Amino acid sequence: MADVQDFTALQGTEPVHHAVSSSDSLKNEADRDYEMRHNALAAIDNAKFGRFHVKACMVAGVGFFTDSYDIFAINLCSLIMGYVYYADAAGDAANTTPTKIDMWVKGATQLGCIIGQFGFGYLADRLGRKRIYGVELIIIIVCTLGGSFAGMTARGLSVYWVLFIWRFILGIGIGGDYPVSAIITSEFATTKNRGAMITAVFAMQGFGIVAAAIVAIVVLACFKGAVDGDQLMLDYVWRIIMGLGVVPGLIALYFRLTIPETPRYTLDVEKNTQRAAADVHKTLGHKVADESVERVCVADKPTWTEFYHHFKHWRNLRVLVGTTVTWFALDVAFYGINLNSSIILQAIGFAGKGSPYKVLLKTAAGNIILNLLGTMPGYWVTVFTIDKLGRRTIQFIGFTVLLVLFCILGFGYHKILDKSVAGFVVLFTLAQFFQNFGPNTTTFIIPAEAFPTRFRSTCHGISAACGKVGAVVAQLGFFQLKDRGGKNAFIPQLIQIFALFMLVGLVFTWFVPETKGKSLEELSEGENARE
Repeated sequence: MADVQDFTALQGTEPVHHAVSSSDSLKNEADRDYEMRHNALAAIDNAKFGRFHVKACMVAGVGFFTDSYDIFAINLCSLIMGYVYYADAAGDAANTTPTKIDMWVKGATQLGCIIGQFGFGYLADRLGRKRIYGVELIIIIVCTLGGSFAGMTARGLSVYWVLFIWRFILGIGIGGDYPVSAIITSEFATTKNRGAMITAVFAMQGFGIVAAAIVAIVVLACFKGAVDGDQLMLDYVWRIIMGLGVVPGLIALYFRLTIPETPRYTLDVEKNTQRAAADVHKTLGHKVADESVERVCVADKPTWTEFYHHFKHWRNLRVLVGTTVTWFALDVAFYGINLNSSIILQAIGFAGKGSPYKVLLKTAAGNIILNLLGTMPGYWVTVFTIDKLGRRTIQFIGFTVLLVLFCILGFGYHKILDKSVAGFVVLFTLAQFFQNFGPNTTTFIIPAEAFPTRFRSTCHGISAACGKVGAVVAQLGFFQLKDRGGKNAFIPQLIQIFALFMLVGLVFTWFVPETKGKSLEELSEGENARE
């Protein structure tokens, strides 16, 4: 009987023994995952700045170079198209693209950007950064080529409407580049250099603007004899300028399609610590785990319900409100203040009448000068100071200085122009500098850092899309108001309105966190926390 009891006792204890072993195994596996995650993130955050970081910046930056080339090139191309398609127009309308047509052709890209920023931002969180990185560049390449071959249809559509369609779809690709490139750069960057890396990517826009103007000068020079003989030869010029925008995109496409998934996405959404460790080893050379062990992982994709539960708390929502409102306020003025560029070009002797060749050549050269005076220095001062001064500090400085400058320019507009055109040029150049050493750069950077990995791209896309709504308000709304009461008569009042938007941006900067020197995990207060 004792033997039977002993046997029964053994039977009763065996399931308990297995349960304990199973629990210990799961605990050990969880501990290993936590350790691998910690080591992988530490390897990324504390890595020495090296070849892979340079490559990531270049691959993302070439996209922004292409984006700005395409956006700026249409300004020159629209000007050139006036000499081709309105050469026979009467009076002052001759050789000029009508204002409304010009406005919609340029605005088409901004409208497309809104869709691209929101759509690609969401998809990068849902499908992964790697799976869609390069798709936006393919759209840009195809639509740039399509636009350069735009022509009139047999019935109904003019060349401008065909171009509008191509530019709208192009805008979707350009818009998609904003969140995806920003997030990939942010998630691969070291904590110490993250601000400089993201800013360097964004600063490639300045080089794209200069490149478009240089290409225009070179192409015009090649066609000088032909254009002097027949201005309709300019039809080739604008198409070549626009079409050459695909070159940098083609160079970067292969690298975008082959870039690895960011380890943070692999860890926090795909839940694959083993692959994340392998990617860290492959890209940065840090071995953080045994990569020979295979594990089955179940991805935990973010949902809109989870998004709602995260942002229903004010402490989380206030950050999103801050990034969206500040970007919107900045872009209204950023795109609106360029209504004055023709005045500046005239003041420095790069505008006026003459042969088509001379007018176009001066316009392209003048825009290079404007860009080199304020825009480029602003970008690169930010690159070298942002990880020392901080994003929020630079944004406060930028909005404050812009508020003062726009008040001076708006309320003293005519007095300044009457007494000192040079003074007006200086103030305008300072405004461009502090837009870029200020909120134009920081509104791009902060959303790439301040949100959890699971929503980071979506939130960046939402913020960027709100910014582009501001651009549309400026280009399609305020642009029509500037001639109220006479040619350029309402510009002083518009600059005063821009000053008000700078005040709004200044106030809402209090809503965004300072991200300098903090890891992305510290900023999101625990990436995987469910609220």
